[in-house]
Amino acid sequence: MTFPVLGLVLIASVAHAVWNLAAKSVTGKGYAFVLAYHGLSALLLAPVAAVIIATGTQSLNWGLVGAAALSAVFHIAYSVALQSGYDHAPLGVVYPTARGIGPVVTIIIAVAFLGERPTLAEVVGAFTVIAGIAVVTIRPRGGDGTTSGDGLRRGLTWGGLIGAFIASYTLWDDFAVNHVSDSPLLYFAVSEACVGLIMTAGVFALPGGREKRADFREILTSHKRALVTVAILSPLAYVLVLYAMQQAPVALVAPVRETSIIVGTLLAWWFFGERNVVLKLVGALIVVAGIGLIALG
Repeated sequence: MTFPVLGLVLIASVAHAVWNLAAKSVTGKGYAFVLAYHGLSALLLAPVAAVIIATGTQSLNWGLVGAAALSAVFHIAYSVALQSGYDHAPLGVVYPTARGIGPVVTIIIAVAFLGERPTLAEVVGAFTVIAGIAVVTIRPRGGDGTTSGDGLRRGLTWGGLIGAFIASYTLWDDFAVNHVSDSPLLYFAVSEACVGLIMTAGVFALPGGREKRADFREILTSHKRALVTVAILSPLAYVLVLYAMQQAPVALVAPVRETSIIVGTLLAWWFFGERNVVLKLVGALIVVAGIGLIALG
């Protein structure tokens, strides 16, 4: 992995951590919040997509639309599960579990079924990153005193489900930006539009539609800052990852982007005073070492 590509993924990691902190502030309105920020992202990306099509940089065709629509389904499942996980289990368990499981599954499938062959140094680096993430998420007995056994089990369950969705959209989007669309930006813009359309239909077709519409209106009035933050940083983070996947194996991009866990953990310590900062910093150093191996490999 070259240093410019590594830089793209690390910038994406910071943006990802920040938008997840913003998403954490909205509870009990998962579906409506996901619809709101994906819908706003789609509106912001629409002029960019129009310019790409008008200038002939990338044409819009049914193959691209179909690939983007399937991506939208994976991203909806991930986003709704993420917000639900935050509602039902501790963030400190859900987020790192999901972000740790996602790249492990991605690496296994990419090597076993997609024919990717990273160098030995890159493979060791990828698993070193995952090991560092595991160290960051360790909660010594009596350390925080905030996670019960039930909370831990719920967090691991939700994290595992979310991690499976992460692997699904990562592998599919890697295929799409390398074989279907030359423009990750247009591909993602169409995917966001599909998310908005599908979830808007769900507001009227799924049970509890009236409550979802009421939640949506409340988000527009009471959660503007979180909405705008996620709507801007979420697509920024992922479009950078899509460009990176055009230039490096997904088996390497996936674990490096999970450095967002380190960033998120340190931000939580800085803003919310979480404990065990020394252990978290040790994990951060292990992650940095893993990134170095991937870059040198």
